[in-house]
Amino acid sequence: MQRQQQRELEAEARRRRHQEREARAYQRRAAQSHREYRQAEAIRRTEELDAQVTALQGLLAAGCRAPAFQVASLLRPEVVEPFAPGALAQPVPMPDFQHYQAQGGWTASRRQQAQSEARARFERDWQTAQAAEARRQQQLASYQREYQEWADARLAEVRRHNAGVAALTDGMRRQDPDSVIEYLSAALYASTAWPQDFPRQVAAAYDPAARQLVLDWELPALGIVPEAKAVRYLVGSDQDKDVPRPAAQRRALYREALAQCVLLVLHELFTADGELGALESVTLNGFVDGHDPTTGRPGRFVLATVMVARSTFDGLHLAQVDAVGCLTDALRGQLSARPDQLAPVRPGRRPDDVGNRVVAHGGDEEPDLFAMDPVAFEDLVADLFRAMGMQAVTTQRSNDGGVDVDARDPAPIRGGKIVVQVKRYRNTVPPTAVRDLYGTVQDAGANKGVLVTTSKFGPGSHAFANGKPLELVSGTELVDLLHRHGLRGRLGEGGGRGTAPAPAGASGPASDSASDSASRTASGSGAGAPLPADYNVLGMSWTGSVGLDVCALVCRGSRVLSDDHFVFFNNPRTPDGSVRALPATPPDKAAICVSFDGLPAEADRLVLVAAVDPETDPDADLAGFTDARIRLLDPSFAELGQLEVSDGRPGETALVLGSFRHRPNGDWDFVLGGKGYPGGLGELVGDFGIEVD
Repeated sequence: MQRQQQRELEAEARRRRHQEREARAYQRRAAQSHREYRQAEAIRRTEELDAQVTALQGLLAAGCRAPAFQVASLLRPEVVEPFAPGALAQPVPMPDFQHYQAQGGWTASRRQQAQSEARARFERDWQTAQAAEARRQQQLASYQREYQEWADARLAEVRRHNAGVAALTDGMRRQDPDSVIEYLSAALYASTAWPQDFPRQVAAAYDPAARQLVLDWELPALGIVPEAKAVRYLVGSDQDKDVPRPAAQRRALYREALAQCVLLVLHELFTADGELGALESVTLNGFVDGHDPTTGRPGRFVLATVMVARSTFDGLHLAQVDAVGCLTDALRGQLSARPDQLAPVRPGRRPDDVGNRVVAHGGDEEPDLFAMDPVAFEDLVADLFRAMGMQAVTTQRSNDGGVDVDARDPAPIRGGKIVVQVKRYRNTVPPTAVRDLYGTVQDAGANKGVLVTTSKFGPGSHAFANGKPLELVSGTELVDLLHRHGLRGRLGEGGGRGTAPAPAGASGPASDSASDSASRTASGSGAGAPLPADYNVLGMSWTGSVGLDVCALVCRGSRVLSDDHFVFFNNPRTPDGSVRALPATPPDKAAICVSFDGLPAEADRLVLVAAVDPETDPDADLAGFTDARIRLLDPSFAELGQLEVSDGRPGETALVLGSFRHRPNGDWDFVLGGKGYPGGLGELVGDFGIEVD
């Protein structure tokens, strides 16, 4: 028995050792497989980086191989979809009397009765079929008339378009400045040689006496050259590491890409001119919009410039040239030595120097979106969606269910139905319009809703749209999209926000009842003059019994505009009344009224702060300041959205809750704060440039 037990114990020990060996072998195989996968993934990402660089280096050669612009590409075929009546094309089948056999009847009288009943059934069915056929023919005739009207209108539209293209070509031959600029701009926008993410912003003028086109063309930013040179997998830490691309190599690649862009623009212009003979020479200035590295201020920097005659350019073999040498030596152009640092060159002749009208972003020749016919404006928005690769049609003016443009994105996964509403406003779009759009999206079963306006959106609109399938396009963003896709439009005489009276149907001030209610609230607080018509109320709430003062600072950057622009218990309003303190209504414990449109032009930030009230709680800190949030309220004190802010921390007596920051498109976004101060409100405002005695 002992020997038997010993043998069983040894067998069990062998089984355990075997299982442990198998487990270790499996772990080694799994680890090896994981390392191989991560290494393969690092190699794949490195190959992607190499492919991006190869594509940049071959930009000019690929562009020369792309099909040349042909005016025929602008023509539309004079065909319409054939008439397809569907089921209406099929006549209603008539009953056959042979199928109505008399049923039953052993006697002569019963057989006669059965025959009479069969005849009655046949006549009843025949009359029903005749009525149905008459209705079908009537519906078919009506449908055919509607189709013919649509087909005639469609064909007339196509013929008008083609006549316009013919007139454009004729104007090109006659060297009409507007026609030359429009024709050559269309060639640049229609080109397939440019990567999708490259900009296509142009300002151009034409000198017919010299037969010279003068244009400013936007060049891509440094971001087109990958910062990483390769990706390596570190086995020890099981992490990927980006190997940085040497700064000199990245600068050389960027400089070469800019030179190729300039040469490619020249190639496309001279090729599109072809035998029309409008171009004797071209002056091209390539620019980049960015921030000056020395001052931080936004600006436009010309990084390349060249003036080249057609005869000189035609003698080049672009597919074989060194782009930088060709531009600077053969064509005697200028190219920035440090384009990565936006070091500019002296531009040549500019479009404004020509003396003719300049076609540009927001130019005078472009249609004023504010003054456009409403139907034409909706058609323009539909054209924009089509230019972006979508299917889009405008809806009927009545019974459209709140939809101005029906669009469909054909892209798989992310595509689908899109409902578009168009608001030609001058004032800020009210949040109710965004809420209405969301309801329309749900009713229509759409994937996304887009609200396009000529004005802008307030924080309440952005707060409501956050996290929902909604996209808000402000006026400045609309103009930028139009120009990026070869369409035209500007906002007012200056190309920006209009100041003329709002057109009929535009968004106006808040309702009288809401304004009166808010004005009474303001007067009750001692804030002074009535509230402006277009404003928001920021209601502040938190848990805990700590007594706090909620204040606001109107700033440019991190500096308050002046001591008068610090709104607190001893200064309840700014000089212009755009920001003022209000008495809070439950559940809020503090409230501030702000008119974002009324803030000073130099202000780009509204900072909200909270500090312990030293008179109410002299020994308290912000440890009890939790579950804090800001409610966005409209003039009637209806809630538009909520913004959560950071909790307080022990030892701190003042806290930056967050700031509303002015976006380039005119909107205001909320950025969460969180910086605390142990020295209270005095230390906090000192950081914003206020001297505290």
